[in-house]
Amino acid sequence: MNTETCKTLPAAITDLLATRSIKLGTRGSPLAMAQAYATRSALCAAYGLSDDQIEIMAVKASGDKITDRALREVGGKALWTRELDMQLGEASIDFAVHSMKDVETLRPPQFMLAAVLPRADARDMLVGADSLDAIPHGATLGTSSPRRGAQMRHVRPDMSVVLFRGNVATRLQKLADGVADVTLLAKAGLDRLGQDVHGTPLPLDQWLPAASQGVVGIETRADDLPMQELLNGINHSDSWHCLMAERAFLEALGGNCHSAVAAYAVLEGDMLHLDTALYSEDGADCIERSLEITLGDAQSNAAAIATLASDMLSTAPESISRLFGPI
Repeated sequence: MNTETCKTLPAAITDLLATRSIKLGTRGSPLAMAQAYATRSALCAAYGLSDDQIEIMAVKASGDKITDRALREVGGKALWTRELDMQLGEASIDFAVHSMKDVETLRPPQFMLAAVLPRADARDMLVGADSLDAIPHGATLGTSSPRRGAQMRHVRPDMSVVLFRGNVATRLQKLADGVADVTLLAKAGLDRLGQDVHGTPLPLDQWLPAASQGVVGIETRADDLPMQELLNGINHSDSWHCLMAERAFLEALGGNCHSAVAAYAVLEGDMLHLDTALYSEDGADCIERSLEITLGDAQSNAAAIATLASDMLSTAPESISRLFGPI
């Protein structure tokens, strides 16, 4: 690799590499490993590093071990981050790579999000039918996502929902085994796995994804300034701003694992457009709102997003508002 065009490593990272490799923590699922490899490749390309200078250390997350119950019954999104948080807090790893859709909105203060990779395709893919209208009457959707279940029942109230947990291969096998008639998968995950699955991506103007869907985030310790500087060298600014807007919306809502929330932000120049939707658990009720803000003062933008969330909850029916805590 021609290192002349590469960024300059922080001096402290150069010193660290003289004694050991940089340690990247990740879950051990196929998709998580693909995201870890992508992160390592981005760092190597940015700084002229070799693969063996960034060691990938995989852990098995609680969420990967428990696949027969909904997340809300066994600890929520923390099941995806708990083991990596322990390793990062103990300095067994230097940073952790996450699918941001699976990361709790409120994180321990000793960690900070230092960078995100360019956002992948955020759409949901329908697998098992060529379109929403083509799904047979009374069919069953397999999903563990309250959002996907509520969205589907909003447009197809004739359908029922059964629990689908596990990695992509597991869910596709359950579909093949007839546990459900159709399922929904994140297109970003399928693309990262290089998995050619016959399905239909659902248009973003008709079917909003989960907040943060398609974004890979990289967390490090809040007191590790050299690692933050290193990771900032691969941060994708546009994806970062969109992610921050979507996560600010979640934080303002005070949602939990019962909450069916969809949010998607797009940045054009310095104008950020945020589309949002809240659903009742059964999908019967839905409230949608959009917001446009100009990038600038982060505090005022956060206030505008919080106002949007407050207005939505104040006008939402009880079937929706009861799923959210105080703002």
